[in-house]
Amino acid sequence: MYYPRDQIAFDKLFKSEQDCIDYLFEIRWPNGFECPNCGSVLFWKKNKGRYECRGCHKETSITSGTIFHKSTKPLSIWFKAIWWMIAQKNGVSAKGLQKILGLGSYQTAWLWLHKFRRLMVMTSRSKLKGVVEVDEVLIGGKKSGKRDRGAEGKSLIVVAVEVLGRKTGRTRISRIPNASSESLEQFIQENIEKGTTIITDGWPSYSRLTDLGYIHKVQASNVVDEDEEILPNVHRIASLLKRWLLGTHQSYLNKNKLGYYLDEYVFRYNRRTSKSRGLLFFRLLEQGVKNQPISFKKVVEENHGS
Repeated sequence: MYYPRDQIAFDKLFKSEQDCIDYLFEIRWPNGFECPNCGSVLFWKKNKGRYECRGCHKETSITSGTIFHKSTKPLSIWFKAIWWMIAQKNGVSAKGLQKILGLGSYQTAWLWLHKFRRLMVMTSRSKLKGVVEVDEVLIGGKKSGKRDRGAEGKSLIVVAVEVLGRKTGRTRISRIPNASSESLEQFIQENIEKGTTIITDGWPSYSRLTDLGYIHKVQASNVVDEDEEILPNVHRIASLLKRWLLGTHQSYLNKNKLGYYLDEYVFRYNRRTSKSRGLLFFRLLEQGVKNQPISFKKVVEENHGS
């Protein structure tokens, strides 16, 4: 499958709405049209991205059942929004996207970006492995607080990052309700392969990792009250995350939606060395076709903060 490699190629590839419809057709039906109702491969092509099955006569839209389902905006605008989010190294805020696309509503831009973030967790992604640092970090707010309870206005997150000599590999980040063994072990088992060497500090909640099938190494502290020097890779990731939240989103984050911002950051960090923005654009479109449509009401009510 071909994909745009830069802005010039993007503009050339998607000159019209029909270009976008044809491109989405190839993603949705790479082996040719197949009726979602009866499975027939025979169809009549209609206008505006609609297809009628010649077997059962059911009409299907190219966007039906995808994240673009029932949208009143043309695909060309959606494509530009996804491209812009991907092409910008640090992403884009809802206000910035609204301005760039000329959208009349901030609410639309906000909704679209949250829909895109839901596409950034690939179902086929593999777990972290090798040597992995794990630690919890408080983000947001201005007051300090205790590790096991967090602090007023702050959110507790757990960061895991692969250590590749002096470099870092992939990362996983999640918000957790507390620093209990239950919360940390669940995160570790969902994101790190068994047999991996996990490096932590001496926090008691990590004490059962060996029993869970991991090689656990406790990094001793030589500095009083300076966690940053115990697990430098985790705190480098955390520092970059905080800078990103402040720079791109001005730290204005709904705590219930924090998990989606973390998903976006992980997606970006793990693909920081990718030389093809176009391939990432294509992957998100693929995800958009696979994912079911989600309403504004559901996005507002959905909680992904823990």
